[in-house]
Amino acid sequence: MLPVSSPQERLVAQLARIKELSGLSLRALANQAGLSSSSLSRYLTGRLVPPWEAVVALCRVVSRDPRPLRAMWAEAAKAGAAPTPRRNDLPADLIDFTGREAEYALVEGLLHAAGAVAIDGMAGVGKTSLAVHVAHRLASTYPDGGLYLDLHGFTPGQEPVEPQAALGRLLGALDVTHPPANAEDRAALWRSELSRRRALVVLDNAVDAEQVRPLLPGAGKSAVLITSRSRLVSLDGVPPVSLVPLADGDAAHLFGRAAGLTLTEEDAVGQVLRQCGGLPLALRMAGARLRHRPGWTVAVLAERLRDSANRFDAVFGMSLQQLDAVQRRVFRLLGVLPGTDFDAAVAGALADLSPDQVDAVLEELVDAHLVQELAPGRYRMHDLIRRYAADLAADEEPLAEAALRRVLEHYLAQAVAHDRTLPSPHRRDPSPGDPAKAMAWFDLEYVNLVACFDAAVRLGVDEVVAELPQAMRVWFFRHRGTDDQARLLEAAAAASARLGLHQQRAALLADLGFARAAAGRLAEALAAYELAEQSGADDDDLAAGLALRIGLVRRDLGDLDAAQAHFRRAGELFEQLGRPAGQSQALAFDGWVTLRLGLREEAVELARASVAMADGPAQITGLVTLGVALAADEPEESLRTLHDALRLAEQHNLQHNQAWCHNYLGVALRVMGRTEEALEQHRRAFELLEPLAEVQLEIDFLHTYAETCRAAGDRDRAFASLDRIIEIARALGRPHDEKLAREARDAMALSAVDGRGKA
Repeated sequence: MLPVSSPQERLVAQLARIKELSGLSLRALANQAGLSSSSLSRYLTGRLVPPWEAVVALCRVVSRDPRPLRAMWAEAAKAGAAPTPRRNDLPADLIDFTGREAEYALVEGLLHAAGAVAIDGMAGVGKTSLAVHVAHRLASTYPDGGLYLDLHGFTPGQEPVEPQAALGRLLGALDVTHPPANAEDRAALWRSELSRRRALVVLDNAVDAEQVRPLLPGAGKSAVLITSRSRLVSLDGVPPVSLVPLADGDAAHLFGRAAGLTLTEEDAVGQVLRQCGGLPLALRMAGARLRHRPGWTVAVLAERLRDSANRFDAVFGMSLQQLDAVQRRVFRLLGVLPGTDFDAAVAGALADLSPDQVDAVLEELVDAHLVQELAPGRYRMHDLIRRYAADLAADEEPLAEAALRRVLEHYLAQAVAHDRTLPSPHRRDPSPGDPAKAMAWFDLEYVNLVACFDAAVRLGVDEVVAELPQAMRVWFFRHRGTDDQARLLEAAAAASARLGLHQQRAALLADLGFARAAAGRLAEALAAYELAEQSGADDDDLAAGLALRIGLVRRDLGDLDAAQAHFRRAGELFEQLGRPAGQSQALAFDGWVTLRLGLREEAVELARASVAMADGPAQITGLVTLGVALAADEPEESLRTLHDALRLAEQHNLQHNQAWCHNYLGVALRVMGRTEEALEQHRRAFELLEPLAEVQLEIDFLHTYAETCRAAGDRDRAFASLDRIIEIARALGRPHDEKLAREARDAMALSAVDGRGKA
C-alpha cells in the first residue's frame, strides 16, 4: 500500500483518471499510447513509476496537456516505486581487497560488452572476493540492485543446487514467490523478470556449465558474474577470466595489511608467501595470526608454518593455535553444521554455549579469518575452511552428532515458534508476534531448514523429520510448488508412521495431496488424500478438510456428482464442529458444482448462503460463485459481486485468488457479450498466474480463455489454448481435460466448416 498522498499515489490517481477519460480497455489504451499492456498495468497499480515519455503518450490519447503533471511526475520518479525497493543481498566487500587491477578492468569491460563473465581458478584464489568487489564497485551501473546466490558446487557435505531450485531462489529474491513448476517456464520467467531490470547477479561456486546455463539473463541490461573452480568454456557468450595466485608484490601487500605491519624481513616474508602460495585466503589468515601475536616476528611465523605438514594445514592450523580450547571446539563443530550460513543462536545451540560466550567466540573466529561475517550477526565459512573443520571434527569430536542434534532441535523450536504467530485457517488463535517478521525468518532460513531436514533424515531423527514440515505449513501454503515441498512431506509422513503418530501422518498426507493437486497431479493427490483418510479416521476436523479437498479433485476430474457429495459431507462436518468458515467454503463449492450441473437458481441460493456465513477473505469463493451464477440475468449485481471478491483478494494480498477473480470476471463479461473487456480480464489473470506454481489454475483458465477467444472470433488463440490443455493433460495423465479440449476443438472446426458452406 502506498503512503497516503505520496507523490506516486497522486500520479497513479491521475493516470487512472486518464484511463477513465479514454473509455478504453487497458490493452486498447496501451496500444494507442504505444506501451505494453503489462507496463501500463504496473503504472496504474503503482508498481512502477512510468518514464515521462509514457505519461506524455497517455495524455495525448485523451488530448490532455501533460505539462501540469510534470512536477508531480518528477516527485514520484525521485521517490521511486514504493513496492519495489532496490534489492542488494551481496556479501560485504573486503576492506583489504588487494591487487587484481588487470583482472578487475577485464571483468568490468567484459560485463559491459557481453553482459556475463565467468571467473575461474583454484580454491582460495579469491574468485568470490573479486566478483563481490566488482559488484560493489559497479553498483551505480545496476540501479535495480545486486543478487547473490551460492550454488554450492564444491561445498563440503552439500549437493550442488539444482538449476530449477536456483531459479526458484533467484525469482524469490525478485519477490516472485510462486515460480512455475516447469523448469523451462521458470527459466523463461527469470529471463523476463531480468529483461525489465538493470541488475547484477552473482552466481558463486558453480560446479559446471550445465548448472548455470538456465540461470543466464536474456535480452536487456542485466548482467551476471559467475565463479567456479572449473573453466566454463562451453557457456556460449560468457567469456572466461582465469585467476592465478597473487604475484609476490600484491601478496606481500595483502599479508602486511592483514598483519597490520610494515614488512621489513624480506627473506622471512618470502618464506611466508611461498607457504601461502599466493592465495588471498591463506595470506589473510597468516597475517591475522601474526597480528594476534605482537611478540612474534615474521621469521617466527615462517618457521612455524614451515614445520607443518602441508600448505593448508600450515595456514589453517596456525590460525587455530591462536584460539583457546573452547574456540577451537566451536570451529571444529561448525564444520558439521548443515546449511549455508548461520547466526549466533545456531552456533550457541551447536556448542551448547550461552549467548555471551558464543558471541565472544565468533568474534575471535572472525578476527582469525576462520569465519566470515556476512552481515551483523550472520556468518558463514569458506568451503576450504569448512572442509578443514569437518576433517578435524571427524578426528577429534566424538560428540559431533549430539551437537548436530541440538541444532536440529533448535531450528525446529524456532520454526514452531514463528509458525504459531502466522494466521491460518487451521489455527483459531495465533500466538502474539509479528507475522511479517515470522515470514521473513522462514524466507531467510529456508535453505538451512531444508538442509537440517535432510540431516535429520540422514541421522534418523524421526521427530524432527515428522514435525519440521508441519511447522512450515503456512509458509508452504503461501509458497506451494517449491521444489522441496513434496519430498519433505513424503519423508515426514513416513517418519510419523514409524513413530506411530497416525493423526500427524494423516495431516501430512493431506498437505501432500494439496501440493500435488496444485501441481495438477490429480491422481497422485487423490491417492494421498485416501491414505490420509485411512490414517486419520477418528479426526473429524481432518475429515471435514479432506472431504472438501477430495471434492475439489473429483470436480477437476469431471465427476461432478461425487464432488457434490463430498462438498455436502464437508459442510455437515464443519457445521458439527462449529466451523462457519469451512462450512461457507463447502457451500460455495457446492454452489459451483450445482451451477455446472445447470441448476442456476439453486446455485445462487447456495452462494448467497456461503457469503452470509463468512467474513473477510473467506467470502471470496462464495462471491465468485455468486457473480458467475448471476452473469446472464443480473449483470450489474454480478460485476459488483465479482469486484467485491477481487477487492478482498487484493486487500489480503492473496495472489492466487486475485488471478481467480480476474479470470471469472472475464467469464462473466463474456456471458454479457463484452468480449474485449473479458479478454483483458483473462490476460490480467494469466499475468498474475505466471509466477505461481499452479498448474491446476492454468488448466482452468485455459478452458475459459479458449471459450472467450472463440466468442470474440479469435479462433487462433482459442485453438492455441486448447492445444496447451491437451499438452498438459497428456503430461499429467488427465483424460477428462484432454477430452474436453478435443471436443471444443472439434466443435470450433465444425462451425468453421459450416460457416464457409453457408457463405
